[in-house]
Parts: sequence; structure tokens; C-alpha cells
Amino acid sequence: MISFANVSKQYGKQVLFVDASFQLNPGEKAGLVGPNGAGKSTLFRMIVGEEAPDDGVVSLPKKISIGYFRQEVDEMGGRPVLDEVIAGSGRLGALHHELLELEQAIGDVARPDYDAVLERFGHVQEEYQHLGGYELEARAREVLHGLGFADEQIDGDVGALSGGWKMRVSMARILLGKFDVLLLDEPTNHLDIESIVWLERFLKSVPSTILMTSHDRDFMNRIVAKIIEIDDGDILTYSGNYDFYVREREQREANQEAAYARQQAKLAKEQRFIERFTAHAAKAAQVQSRIKMLEKQERIEPPKKRRAMKFDFRAPQRSGEDVAMLESVSKSFGPRTIYDGFSFKIRRGERWCVMGKNGAGKSTLLKMVAGALTPDAGNVRLGASLKLGYFAQQSLDLLDPELTVLEQIQKDFPLEGLGTLRNLLGAFQFSGDDVDKRIRSLSGGEKSRLVMARMLLDPPNFLVLDEPTNHLDLATKEMLVDALQDFEGTMLFVSHDRTFLRGLATRVLELAPDDHPSPLPYGGSYVEYVEKTGREAPGVHA
Repeated sequence: MISFANVSKQYGKQVLFVDASFQLNPGEKAGLVGPNGAGKSTLFRMIVGEEAPDDGVVSLPKKISIGYFRQEVDEMGGRPVLDEVIAGSGRLGALHHELLELEQAIGDVARPDYDAVLERFGHVQEEYQHLGGYELEARAREVLHGLGFADEQIDGDVGALSGGWKMRVSMARILLGKFDVLLLDEPTNHLDIESIVWLERFLKSVPSTILMTSHDRDFMNRIVAKIIEIDDGDILTYSGNYDFYVREREQREANQEAAYARQQAKLAKEQRFIERFTAHAAKAAQVQSRIKMLEKQERIEPPKKRRAMKFDFRAPQRSGEDVAMLESVSKSFGPRTIYDGFSFKIRRGERWCVMGKNGAGKSTLLKMVAGALTPDAGNVRLGASLKLGYFAQQSLDLLDPELTVLEQIQKDFPLEGLGTLRNLLGAFQFSGDDVDKRIRSLSGGEKSRLVMARMLLDPPNFLVLDEPTNHLDLATKEMLVDALQDFEGTMLFVSHDRTFLRGLATRVLELAPDDHPSPLPYGGSYVEYVEKTGREAPGVHA
């Protein structure tokens, strides 16, 4: 269906592809992987025809329909969310709106082109019905509910939504369109765990061919059965999910490393023979033969290492036994009550993850604990000897946009050695020239990594983290989970990343659970919570 044959592409001195080839067959669901800057977005753009290869051929069937979800928000406003989604859903959306216009037009029997309008109405109605158009509005509502929209949002003005919710609208358009091919660039970035689990099920059920990038390992594992890796200009294909790909790549690297070591040992032995007998006339023919053999020998390259850099984070000072106490806390926003007389205690060493549907009050709880929000009634008290570190998306605003990455971290820690700071930044995927980037030019993910690095160099003993893994790549997430598993302090966090939840949560607080009037604490880990409740998130069965 989609074929790259000997494709080459470069921008100036940056070479992305060299004689690269792969094929994606009808109905296959594949993950696209590779380091930042490897060319994943360029590959997507070549598939949809926005860019052309320098050499080689990109082949697609002529009448193929492609839905492309990318990390960009279109201008939206002036109509309900439902209409916006239907309008952007490809051929079916176009037919839907043309049919509405034609229905109005045929009401005017006096118009001179009435017969032509009536004939056109018949053709459009037939195609619309054939494509399932009369279920379109119901399907649109189903998709929007799955992505976390409430009815009042669906019927409200799309222009009133935040950027993150508009990204969900863009996703709904693609899912509604019944496209032959879905190209999905980080589809889970702006979703909570409930919506991610729903999206997994949706994508597994559709017949579309899928090619996607994702920093969510669980999501990738559950959907794809093929991995396409961009690797230093080449494209390699693995038949399996993401975990299979990781094992195979590690095995391939180990085999290449062993072959490289064997060849190096053999080359060294031949070189020693040449050096030893160069001056011996009796051995001259053998020496020349071995020199020619070495010149013709095809050299094995050492494997490229792409493992995340480790950093040994310092142990925080010990806090008191009682870390945070909420006593009869109440909080409302307008007519909506989020907490009503809620009491909760966090003890030293506990790692609480907060679960709950949209609007349940997850971020509100973290803000009250961190002192960023005051309860309407009741008290929030923090324990003795406490150093609190609070991470939220607003934390990104504390960075100085005029400084470089390295200048910011040097400003924050003027007494630290340059080597320590560079190692820290390297652990958060800032290597080489990346440390000289101005903060104003960083992406949201890069800013998140920098804020997290600043927080963990001199770690607090109480971490309050609101979606800390948003926009982090897989390597950085794995490094962060490894580092925080050894963290000796206390944690309260919200996350939609199940690798993060499984690896770190020793307690679960479920907000607004079904058939329960107040938040419900579980004394076990996230893994035990899933086993006990049969669901990965509130209201979503595993």
C-alpha cells in the first residue's frame, strides 16, 4: 500500500535518508521510531505529498484516503465542537455539509436550477448513505465522549477550548473520517489515561492501516505489530510490537559488537605480523599479501549506542513522619463542588498517584498541597523539615527565555562544576549543541525536561508532580522512572503514563469513584489497584 523504494532526502548538510526502503501493507498497524531529528515528521510529510524525496520513489494507490494527525492546532471558532469535527472528517464531512445546503436549496421550488439541485441532492444522498453518513452525528458524539468531552463541550463553541482540547478535536476529526490510512504523530500527548485506553480500543478495532509515533510504551505495545525504525539514514523493519523491537535491537547490537570485536582482534593480529616481518626478505610476499587483504577487507562498524545517560541523583534530607495533612478540606468552582470536607494524610516515603476522570479535581488537589491554591474551608498542613518541589505545566514559565539551557542551569546552581551540570543535562537528553539552545526556542517537551532536571539536581524530600511525563520521550521517561525508584523522599503525582504509574506508585487515591461519595484511598500499588478493581483508570475496565 505505502512503499518507499531507495529514498534519499537531506536538508543542507543534514542527511535524513540514504537509499532507504520499506513497505506498509493494507491493514497493518505499525510504530515509527527513531531519535529526535531522525526524519519521522519528514517521512509523514512525504507520504501525504507535502514533501518529495531527493531520489527514489514514494508509492501510494491513487484513490487512497489519508488522515494525518499532527502536533499543530488549526484555527477553530464560531461553531459547535460537533460541527467542527464533522466538517473536518474528510469526504463524509464534506458530503454532510453539502447535503444540509442542498436540503435548504430544494425548499425553493421557484429557483431556475431546481432540477439540477434536485439531481445533485439525489447523488449526494446516495453516496452519503453508502458511507454511513446517517450515523455520522451519533458516531461523532461517541468519538468525542471517548476523548473525554462532556455534552456541554460538544455542543459549545469550539473557539472557547484550550489548545489541548483543540488537539482532541483534531484527533476526533481523523478518527471519524474512516480514512484508509491513519498517520498519527504522538496521538496520546494531550490525553488523560481514560481517553488513552479508549483510543487503544478504537484503533485496534478499525480496519485502517496505521503508522504512528508515540512516547507511550504501553500504547504502542497494545496496537502495533510492526516497528519501522529510522536508523542513521536507513529504514529497518521489525515484525513485532515495541518490546519485541527493543529485544531484537539489543540482540542485533550485541551481535554486531561481537563481530566488530572479532574483526578488530583479527586485524590487530595481521597488523602485528606485517610490522614484525616487513624487513624480512623471505616473508616479503606474505607481508604484501596480507597488506592487500587488509585493504580489501570490508570493515564492520561498531554499533551505535542510543541508551539513555544515567545520573546519580543525590539523596534528599529526611523529612518528618507526617508529610502533608488535609483536614476537612472543601473546594468549589462556581456551582461545582470538587471537595467537600475531605481529609487525607501523606506519610514519609509514600508515593501516592491520584486517579480520576476529567474534572474530578486531580490538579486542584496537587495545587492545594503545593500551596498554589487555597481551600475554601479546612486546612492543608505540611510536616516538619520539608522541602517541597512542585512540577506543573506552569513551572515552564519560570525559565528565562533569553538564557541558553546551560546558562539557565549555571544560574540556578552557580557552585556546581560544569561536568556535573553537563552530565545532568545529558541524562535529560540535552547533549552536544543542545545545551546552547535559547530557552525561547525550546519545545514544550524540552522545557519540561529542563524544569525536571533543575528540580532533581538538588532534590526536595517531597515531590508534587502534575503530569511530569507530558512530552517526554521514551528514553527520558525510563531514566526518570529508574531515578525516582531510588528516591528516598515522598511523592504525590498525577500521570497518564502507565509505565510511570506501575514503576512508582505505592498508593492510589481515586477521586470521584462510582457509587462512592468521597475520594477512595487504596493502600496498595498501582499494579495492585488494577488487579483489585479490574480497571486501569476510573470507569475504564482493563
